[in-house]
Amino acid sequence: MAKIIIPITGMHCASCVSAIENALKSFKGVKNASVNFASEKATVEYDPTITDLPRIEEVIKNTGYKVIREPMIDQDSEKLAREKEIKNLRNRFLGSLFLCLPLLYYMLSMLVGLPLPLFMMQNVATIQFLITTPVIFIGSLFFTRGIVSLVKTKTANMDTLVSLGVGSAYIYSLYVTFMIWSGSSAFGMSNLYYEVVAFLITFILLGKYFEALAKGRTSEAIKKLIGLQSKTALVVKDGQEVEVGIKEVVVGDIIVVKPGGKVPVDGVVVDGHSSVDESMVSGESIPAEKKAGDKVIGATINKTGSFKFKAAKIGKDTFISQVIRLVEEAQGSKAPIEALADKISAVFVPAVVLIASLAFVVWLLAGQSFIFALTIFIAVLIIACPCALGLATPTVVMVATGLGAEHGILIKNAASLQIAAQLKTIVFDKTGTLTKGEPEVTDLMSNDGRELLLNAVVAEKQSEHPLAEAIVKKAQAEKLDIPEPESFNSISGKGVEAQLKGETILLGNRLLMKEKNISFADLDEKINQLEFQGKTVMLVAKNNALLGLIAVADTLKQYSKEAVTELHRMGREVVMITGDNKRTGEAIAKQVGIDRVLAEVLPEDKAANVKKLQAEKQKVAMVGDGVNDAPALAQADIGIAIGSGTDVAIEAGDIVLVKDDLRDVVTAIDLSAYSMRKIKQNLFWAFAYNSLGLPIAAGVLYPFTGFLLSPIIAGAAMVFSSVSVVTNSCQGKVKMSGS
Repeated sequence: MAKIIIPITGMHCASCVSAIENALKSFKGVKNASVNFASEKATVEYDPTITDLPRIEEVIKNTGYKVIREPMIDQDSEKLAREKEIKNLRNRFLGSLFLCLPLLYYMLSMLVGLPLPLFMMQNVATIQFLITTPVIFIGSLFFTRGIVSLVKTKTANMDTLVSLGVGSAYIYSLYVTFMIWSGSSAFGMSNLYYEVVAFLITFILLGKYFEALAKGRTSEAIKKLIGLQSKTALVVKDGQEVEVGIKEVVVGDIIVVKPGGKVPVDGVVVDGHSSVDESMVSGESIPAEKKAGDKVIGATINKTGSFKFKAAKIGKDTFISQVIRLVEEAQGSKAPIEALADKISAVFVPAVVLIASLAFVVWLLAGQSFIFALTIFIAVLIIACPCALGLATPTVVMVATGLGAEHGILIKNAASLQIAAQLKTIVFDKTGTLTKGEPEVTDLMSNDGRELLLNAVVAEKQSEHPLAEAIVKKAQAEKLDIPEPESFNSISGKGVEAQLKGETILLGNRLLMKEKNISFADLDEKINQLEFQGKTVMLVAKNNALLGLIAVADTLKQYSKEAVTELHRMGREVVMITGDNKRTGEAIAKQVGIDRVLAEVLPEDKAANVKKLQAEKQKVAMVGDGVNDAPALAQADIGIAIGSGTDVAIEAGDIVLVKDDLRDVVTAIDLSAYSMRKIKQNLFWAFAYNSLGLPIAAGVLYPFTGFLLSPIIAGAAMVFSSVSVVTNSCQGKVKMSGS
C-alpha cells in the first residue's frame, strides 16, 4: 500500500469532507481516505498496482474541488494557492459589499425614513434586481459547488443549504419583480427579498474569508518547520563551489557550509571544524561541536567555522522532511472523538432541509403569509451551517500536533493525542531511557584483573550492547591488545559466548552462569553489595571456570527524576522495566523515585509485562528507545519512542520524543489534556449553537414574544460560530518542558 497527502482547495464544511471521503473510498484501489477540513488535505492509502495518483486526483476534481500538485519538499505552490483563495474570497466580499450599499440605503429609508428620490421609489424592483444579480454571480461558487456535490456525490453540503436558501429568496423576488412589471397591485417593495439575498451572500463570503484566515493560524507550526528548510546548497563540482537548488543535490555530493549558513541536507562531515546550532533537534541552546566523521542535520545552523560534508539523506529522507511528513499525517488523521461529529454531519444537511421545509409548511397551515413562511425557511437553512461542527476537532489537532512538533514531540496520529490524556501507568525502560546508556566500568574483582578484562573484552567486542561499549572503552584505556574472537553468540537477556583459540569465554548474569552450571557462591556477597549500589554486575568465565566479576554503572539522564516526580504529581503510576536483577533495578528506581520495578525481564518478555499491566484495566504507555523495545511499544496503549537527531525511531512509537528529555513525556500528556479540553469546548458550543439556533430560526419564540429571526442575522450568527471555534482552538497555553 502507498500513502499520499493531497492538498485540496474549495472545501466549505464538514459535508464537503464526507463527499470527498465517500467518493475516494468507493474508488477501486483506494483502501482508506481521511480528509481534514481544517488543513484542507486528504490522506489517501491506495494500492499502486490498481490505481495511481492522477486517477485519485481526478476523483477529487470530479467531486467539485481543486487539487494542488506539488512535492512536499517545496511548499511554495501550496502556499500560493492558499493565498490566492484568501485573496479571491476577500475580493468577492468587497465587491459584494460595494453592491450592497444601495440596498442598505433602501432598507434604512423604510426603517428610519431616509429620503428616497421619486425615480428610485418608482423603480425599486428593477434597481434592486440590477444590483442583486451581480451579487448572485459573485457568490456563484456556493451554487455551483452545492449543485455539483448533490448531483455527483448525492451528498448535500453547506453550499447546498446556501444555494437553497438564497436561491429561493432570489427566485421569489424575481417572480415579484415580474408581477410588478406586469402591473399587478398585489405586490410591492415589501415583498422583495433582494436585500436578504445580497446581504446573506456578503455575510457568508465575509465568514469564509475570516475562516480561511483563522485556519491559516492553525497551521503556523508546520509553516515554521517548512521555513526551516534550505532553498539552496553550495556544492563542490570540478573543484569549484557552485550554488544549486536544493532539489538538485544528490546523495554523495560534497557540500560547503560557511559561517552563519544553514546545513541544507543530512550528511557526514568530511573536512573542517565548526559548531552547529542543533537546538531545533536536541533542544540544547549550546551549539554542538562538529569535526570530520560527525553527522550533521539539514536545517540546523552553522555558527563559527566552515566545513565540508557529504550528503547522505536528501529530499523526503532528511530529518526535517520526516518531521514535516509526520506532522502532516497526524494533522490529517482523525481522533476517535470526531466519529460522533462525522456521523452527525453525514445526516445534518438533509435533516436541516427537512426541518426548514416542515417549518415552512407548518407556518403556512397556521395561517401565516407566504413571506413569513419563506423567511422562516431561509433562516433555518442559513443558520444551520455544519461548519462549526466540522472544524471543532481538526483545528485543535492541527494546533496541538504543530505545537508538539515545535518542541520536539512528534505525535503520529490524532488517536494518540486523545488517548495520552487517559494514561494511568507509564512504563520506562531503564538503559538508554531513564539512564544515559553510557555506562562505565567501576569494579574489577579477580586474581588477575588484566586477564579478566582481556577475556571480557574479547567476549564483548562484537556486541552492540551499551555495557559492552563500557568494557571496550576500559580495555582501550588500559591499552590492551584485543584479539578478534573466532565466533560470537549473543544469548538474549543473559549474556554472550565467544570462542578464542579453541577456548570458550562466557560473560553474563547469574542466569547464564546457572544455566552453564558455573558456581559463583564465593562472589555472591560482593555481587549483592554492588547491586545494592545500583551497579550492573557481569560474571566472566573461561572453560567453565569462573574468572571474576566486572561491575558497570550507568548514570541517570538529567531530567529523569524531575519527570518521574511530575508524573507522580499528576497521579500517574510509574513503573521501571529492566533486564537487570531486582536489587540493581530497585537501586536505580530509588534514585529517581520509582516505586514499582519489573526486573530480570528478557527483551521478548517486555510486551507480555505491558499486557499484564493493561489487564489491571489501566491505560499504559511504554517509553523506550524505539528499537529493542519495539514489541512493548506496539503492545502499549501509547508507545513513546525516545529519538535523537537523524536516528529518530519514526516507526517505533505512537509518539516520538526528538529531544533526549523525559520531561517531554509529561508535556505530551499535558498537550493531550489541553487538546481534549479544547475539543470538548468546541463540540459543546457547536452543538449548543445548532440546538438553540435551529428552533429560534424555525420561529418557536414568535408565538410568545413576537420575535422572528431575520435571515441576515442568521447569516451573521453562522459566520460567528465558525470563526469562534477556530479562534478558540488557537487560544490558550500548555506548559512545555523546560519552560
